[in-house]
Amino acid sequence: MSGASTPDVMPVAFFGHGSPMNAIESNRFTGAWEEFGRSVPRPRGILVISAHWYINATVVTTMRRPRTIHDFYGFPNELFEVEYPAPGMPELAQRIADLVEPTWVGSDVDSWGIDHGTWSVLVHAFPDASIPVVQLAINAAKPLEYHMKLGAKLAELRREGILILGSGNIVHNLRGMAGGMGDAGFDWAERFDDSARDLLTHQPGDVLKLQEHRDFHLSVPTPDHFIPMLYFAGLAAADPDDPSVLVDGYAYGSVSMTSYAIGAPAGA
Repeated sequence: MSGASTPDVMPVAFFGHGSPMNAIESNRFTGAWEEFGRSVPRPRGILVISAHWYINATVVTTMRRPRTIHDFYGFPNELFEVEYPAPGMPELAQRIADLVEPTWVGSDVDSWGIDHGTWSVLVHAFPDASIPVVQLAINAAKPLEYHMKLGAKLAELRREGILILGSGNIVHNLRGMAGGMGDAGFDWAERFDDSARDLLTHQPGDVLKLQEHRDFHLSVPTPDHFIPMLYFAGLAAADPDDPSVLVDGYAYGSVSMTSYAIGAPAGA
């Protein structure tokens, strides 16, 4: 990366969030998220595009006290007891609507909140939960190009103290998971993740070419975890600095944990 962030321009990041268990575990992935949070200027607010709010509309949370959503099952009680009581930021919804015109953006006053794609990483990056958090829903009815263009339109928020974070996984094939793989990925997962890295760190504006990759359908059987990266790529394409890798590796062979940032100090 050619430069570091200043308080005038907030960083933007994409975190490969993996299992919800990362919220209560300590490993090299959670360590990278912690270091990111320590190293960046304190945001005025955080806008998150999480893989786990995947609906048929473009909507922003507008409640003043978003609830912590435990949107999973079959995990230990300790995980269900995690709360992330960050305040909301209702005024950000109107600002987003103004920036992305003529795209329509709705306001969610009570149906969602902060899901585990958001809080499982923020409990490490910003553990005091004092920074306002807003989520932008992924509109499942729109093509991939829509999300990348929408991400690019959000760039001005970075100059207004808003840290933008995509949370998903570039490779996310739950049916292909296998225990005992350690940090290694299957050959197809590594090929796809390597190609994504080449594009994101050198030509983020071309990241949609990944749809033509021979391993795309195996790596991205559903688009929900892939799309948050497109918001990051849309923002990265207009930034003078190239994205850098915060941490990489795999979980269960078929989930990429690679995380990226723009504007974070070297070594974050």
